[in-house]
Amino acid sequence: MHIPLCETSEVSVLDFETALRAALQPADDYDVSRWLFVPNRYDEYRYILGTRGARPLICFGINPSTAAPDRLDNTLKSAERIALHNGFDSFIMLNLYAQRATDPDDMERNFNAHLHEENKRAFSYALSLCPGTPVVWAAWGNIVEKRPFLHLCLREMIALGQSRGVRWVSAGKISKKGHPHHPLYLKKDSALDAFDMDGYYRLICSRT
Repeated sequence: MHIPLCETSEVSVLDFETALRAALQPADDYDVSRWLFVPNRYDEYRYILGTRGARPLICFGINPSTAAPDRLDNTLKSAERIALHNGFDSFIMLNLYAQRATDPDDMERNFNAHLHEENKRAFSYALSLCPGTPVVWAAWGNIVEKRPFLHLCLREMIALGQSRGVRWVSAGKISKKGHPHHPLYLKKDSALDAFDMDGYYRLICSRT
């Protein structure tokens, strides 16, 4: 379990570019030719965790938990299996909010705008690793309702995706509330289906 020690405003949050430069250097505890881990140490936040390849699937959750290179949690194990099953050779996990918390109820209630801006830069970098049309898996479930600021995060990630012409997909059944399925408990042979992100965002905005 990861329970935040404090608000992210109380820790030194590395900007994404600085964290990325460090993550591209050799590491003692994992193989950087296989893993992309930004920042490259376990901290109160995480921008990116994934594997390296020529055709990655970008997966978007809500917030990171305990996973690290060679120590994937069950959510990321499922994400990797489904990515490989659907013809991708790697996966890149990002989140709408970068604060680590195993239980989303433990996420901070005060929005950290700096952390969010750096998290957007992480998404831009992940998109740059995708040849052709990037495929982005919406995979956050009903947890997106946990904090009001998550809708702001989602809106800005959607805008970034639109600027690169991403193709949004989902896996599993859409929830009764209209949210895309979380990766946990999905079958390993789950297919990725087209996801109407514009319609989805209009739906959730209509409720606020």
